[in-house]
Amino acid sequence: MKTQNLLLTALLISAFAFLPSCSKDDDNPTPVVTVPTSPAATSANLTFDFTHNFDGANVSSANFNQFDFITLNDDTLNLTKLRYLISDIRLFKSNGDSVLIDGYQLVDVTNNTGLTYSPTDDIPTGSYTGISFTFGFDSLDNTGNYADLNSTSWNWPAMIGGGYHFMQMEGKYKDMGSEIGYAYHMGTASPSSGVFEQNYFRADLGAINITGDATIEIKMNIAEWYKNPYTWDLNAMHSMLMPNYTAQKSMYQNGHSVFSLGTVVQ
Repeated sequence: MKTQNLLLTALLISAFAFLPSCSKDDDNPTPVVTVPTSPAATSANLTFDFTHNFDGANVSSANFNQFDFITLNDDTLNLTKLRYLISDIRLFKSNGDSVLIDGYQLVDVTNNTGLTYSPTDDIPTGSYTGISFTFGFDSLDNTGNYADLNSTSWNWPAMIGGGYHFMQMEGKYKDMGSEIGYAYHMGTASPSSGVFEQNYFRADLGAINITGDATIEIKMNIAEWYKNPYTWDLNAMHSMLMPNYTAQKSMYQNGHSVFSLGTVVQ
């Protein structure tokens, strides 16, 4: 009998051990709130920030007039003016299609204007195999009449092709103890009187993935204008470069390696 009682007690203890526990929280369970997830963006607005360096050393109007820069040809120079024109930003898809952001921007480092460009048109989000822009104007746009550019002394003389400058870079360089001015101006090339040759180029920045509104840094390495592939000798070419066909085509060749894609924030 004593053995049966002990067995019964053990069975009761085991049964209570497997009963579900009960607490104050179970009486008032915390409601579960489902936060809806935002749908993935299908379009995005892009902002472009233009920054400048000389082989990695930051350049801004704050260090203009200082002989801080040495070219591949060992010319020591400063900057007193830097302005340039970009247009027609285009993004390329893997299937060969592209998205054009029509418009232009005059970047003026001298006066700290135009350093940020915010086109109004949105683009589709997605992965793009490349992003590029036209340095200057192509042959169609360069025939336009733009009041804002006309008011900034940006026209290119008709006798050497007309239209607009693509860039004005000016300053001084040192030579045998003297400071000599230079004017590195780029636009339409003229191989002979009355004959004109388009001189704009497409600056390719590489692939980019756009997931939403984005701020894209475009970097200009000014040193590249003086070294790749043509090593620029300022003693040989420092002024009267606008009608100089060789100078214009050398600028064209060197310009292709000047720009690169920087930080992308989105």
